[in-house]
Amino acid sequence: MIDTHAHLDGEEFRDDLPDVIARAREAGVTKIFVPAIDLPSSLATPKLCQQHPGYLFPMVGLHPEEVKADWRDVLEKIKPTLSFPKGGDGLPLAIGEVGLDFYWSREFEAEQLLAFEEQVKWSVETRLPLMIHCRKAQNEMVKILRRYEKDLPGGVFHCFTGNQIEARELLSFDRFVLGIGGVLTFKKSHLPEDLPAAVPLERIVLETDSPYMAPVPNRGKRNEPAFVALVMQRLAEAYGVTPEEVERKTDENVKRVFGV
Repeated sequence: MIDTHAHLDGEEFRDDLPDVIARAREAGVTKIFVPAIDLPSSLATPKLCQQHPGYLFPMVGLHPEEVKADWRDVLEKIKPTLSFPKGGDGLPLAIGEVGLDFYWSREFEAEQLLAFEEQVKWSVETRLPLMIHCRKAQNEMVKILRRYEKDLPGGVFHCFTGNQIEARELLSFDRFVLGIGGVLTFKKSHLPEDLPAAVPLERIVLETDSPYMAPVPNRGKRNEPAFVALVMQRLAEAYGVTPEEVERKTDENVKRVFGV
């Protein structure tokens, strides 16, 4: 299994990261992708991943909730991290976590739109895939992505929790996949019905979004990459296939999108 989204650079893992990684390995997790959210984490994630070569892989970018009036200056400082020395394990494998989020506030709506589009342009320039966060902004996100659709290398619509109509719209971007995490296991989630109806397994990757949104039966606890096995199990049940089949297909999807 590959956890395509875990914030292991966060303070939640400061005291026991080696144990967290050991549990992930024991659970069968073969790779973990670590997204950034701002300038400090865009500088920290490559360094963290260099300490675990071939197992942790970094992303860099500006998360929409971190976009403020100074977004241009922040992006100017993040962009050089896209060109860490090739051959080193500090080279980012994606641009993320980026996107749009109008759930809590639209105070910086204009800035979010501009910052997201700028990072979409980075993806076109560098051929690095996007790790996209979107909440209460799918129409605006799709509008921006359509402008670059033919040139984008692909990416992940992270933490997908939408319905069949929303899934089909996102899957119209041929080189993108949906990131499915712990919400799939929640009692009131409609994903176990909607995903098999609208999304082939060839368009899904696994994720935890650690330390957030731990899957059942660990809901409410700190999430960690080892728990991605619970997502894989629930996905297998929903699609009526074996966990091994989900593992094989989602691993193939990761390789197609990220090249690792």
